[in-house]
Amino acid sequence: MPKRELTGLEKAAILLMVLGPEISSAVLKQLPESDIERVTYQIANTTTVDNDEKFAVIHEFLQMNEAQQYLLHGGIKYAREILEKTLGPAKANELIKKLTESSKIRPFSLIRKAEPKQLVNFISNEHPQTIALILAYLEPEQAAIVLSSLPEEMQTDIAKRIALMERTSPEIVRQVESVLEKRLSSLVEHDFASVGGIATLVDILNRVDRGTEKTILESLEAEDQELADEIRKRMFVFEDIINLDDTSIRRILRDVDSKDLALALKGSSQEVAQRIYKNMSQRAAEMLKEDIEFLGPIRLRDVEEAQQRIVQVIRRLDETGEIIISRGGEDALII
Repeated sequence: MPKRELTGLEKAAILLMVLGPEISSAVLKQLPESDIERVTYQIANTTTVDNDEKFAVIHEFLQMNEAQQYLLHGGIKYAREILEKTLGPAKANELIKKLTESSKIRPFSLIRKAEPKQLVNFISNEHPQTIALILAYLEPEQAAIVLSSLPEEMQTDIAKRIALMERTSPEIVRQVESVLEKRLSSLVEHDFASVGGIATLVDILNRVDRGTEKTILESLEAEDQELADEIRKRMFVFEDIINLDDTSIRRILRDVDSKDLALALKGSSQEVAQRIYKNMSQRAAEMLKEDIEFLGPIRLRDVEEAQQRIVQVIRRLDETGEIIISRGGEDALII
């Protein structure tokens, strides 16, 4: 046992120190800037950590992770039952309370485990605001599939509702959840839940097919130009390759499938194609041009899917910090 009661900040610092720089840096990237500053300051001011403190922090982290898995797979009642049998009622209540306070318990956990195609049939007849609320709670990849599969005339309306959604009353969430997941209504926190917003919509749109993305953005521009502009500023589309620096383009080309590149450029602008050719050897560029010529007539859908796969590579490299996508404002500053 540690000699003293550690604060949450101290525990976080110790855990990151134990995990090592590579894993810790990946974890820190997921935190808000204010939390990163607090944790790194604590790490900088932590000179020594005895073995008892290390063991206690790691043990608590493993317990919290195990409790979280119980919650995700069986709900709060199941998690409490298993934890009580394993650790006793007092420790079980402590872990459940910590998970609740840290907002790790989210509504619609059963729905998040369902197949997206099943969800489309399950929610397609609901009111657009209800669908928007559900999608905001899903994982972005799952929400993207559902949004893409909904009727085209609904997509823009739902996307706009997600973007403009800020805080939803827990009572409303309970009512929706009780219809969809009667067993999970007790998981809603007793506070207003922050969900939705532009960031949520961008996360979803970054994962939908390019046709759906284009339809939604064009419709939003017609309805609300200011909102559409704000969403576009936070997104990256295939044509934005022209805004990347040469080093980033060369890094991207290393991970892009050559067949995808030929398909993508088949339907791109000359400006995009020239930026790609510029960052290839003369021989490679000539071979790529030949591949494009040999493709012949291609379905627009195949071109868009290839472009979307390349965009996914670009976004992945941006997330790992291997390239930088400038999105304006503070994000545009490079030091």
